[in-house]
Amino acid sequence: MLTLRRLSAAAAVTTAAALTLAAGSAAARPIAHHRSPRHPVLHQRGLSGPGGAVFVQTDSLTGNAIVAYERARNGTLTQAGTYATGGDGGQLSGSVVDHLASQNSLVYDAEAGELFVVNAGSNTISVFDVNGDRLQRRQVIASGGSYPASIAVYGDTVYVLNTLGGGTIQGYRLNGGLLTPLAGSTRALGTTPDPASVFTTTPGDIAFSPDGSDLLVTTKGSTNAIDVFALNRLGQPSATPVVNSEPGAVPFALAFEGSDQVDVGEAGTNSIASFELRSNGTLQPLHTLATGGAATCWIVADGGVLFAGNAGSATESSALVSHFGELVLTATTATDPGTVDATPSPDGRYLYVQTGANGIVDEFAVGFAGTLHEIGSVTVPNAAGGQGIASS
Repeated sequence: MLTLRRLSAAAAVTTAAALTLAAGSAAARPIAHHRSPRHPVLHQRGLSGPGGAVFVQTDSLTGNAIVAYERARNGTLTQAGTYATGGDGGQLSGSVVDHLASQNSLVYDAEAGELFVVNAGSNTISVFDVNGDRLQRRQVIASGGSYPASIAVYGDTVYVLNTLGGGTIQGYRLNGGLLTPLAGSTRALGTTPDPASVFTTTPGDIAFSPDGSDLLVTTKGSTNAIDVFALNRLGQPSATPVVNSEPGAVPFALAFEGSDQVDVGEAGTNSIASFELRSNGTLQPLHTLATGGAATCWIVADGGVLFAGNAGSATESSALVSHFGELVLTATTATDPGTVDATPSPDGRYLYVQTGANGIVDEFAVGFAGTLHEIGSVTVPNAAGGQGIASS
């Protein structure tokens, strides 16, 4: 029997603050945005939708797998199948609820109809064809480094972030559902994890800028920076990155809002920070918002709302984003223990929050200003400590 958690007292929407945010601030400097036509701030979402699928990585040390779920029209999930990746999961020393300590370890590319997943324990990547909630494994290929933990896709270019052995990025070309290593794409990051806290000092996320011209990497507590590599027309990165230092912030995960706003989950300060990504690779600070949670790491953008996972407090924070890069906290929602990654349904009606303590995915309907209303949960087999979730 499902036990529905109540929205905490902090989850009440501050209507006046939301209206102020939407109006913007006369003192703030606007930045260029091209927003999605669906905007959760403006419309109350209903409980019916087109259906689809949600995919969850187990990260099992004895054989990684993807568990596929059918998404019903009311947003609830039903297990549809389990697919071996052909590799093993991994576990960083010291990790408890997120053995990869990363974001985007499982990525669905709707344009290509492919699902990409890391096998951290085998130093490989697996590629699956997606047909509804059914998967067919096409390839298992070496990641070009040690302990792959995050993947980024833009068009026919794919990059993987390897987080041990000093950290590296490796590029690939996607053709016909198969990856081929991209010549001249490997770059060393020069990160050095702290043996006393490996899971907080390995790189955490890799992401393309919305126009595909830059590749961003978070280094978490190793160098407390966001590295920005410029990409040439072949998709090869600059020899060295522009290093945007954030002392003590522990930048963990990345999300983009509009064409040039980067939003960052910062574990060191338990905050969401917004930046303008400039053409020279530097990040101009716009706003910082404390979530009030503990271990704020993961972040996902959904049409004008940001959702941030707070692993230490078992909560998901909702924040509105203005055209000026300002952020306002609108809700704090209880989850199962060990809040990690999340994924919205493509229509924005539902949010699926992965929780690592017991391998549970919490299902939420998304309401006004990003408020979350629980509609159920599923326990993913053999997924305690696992991380990686995507929807189609």
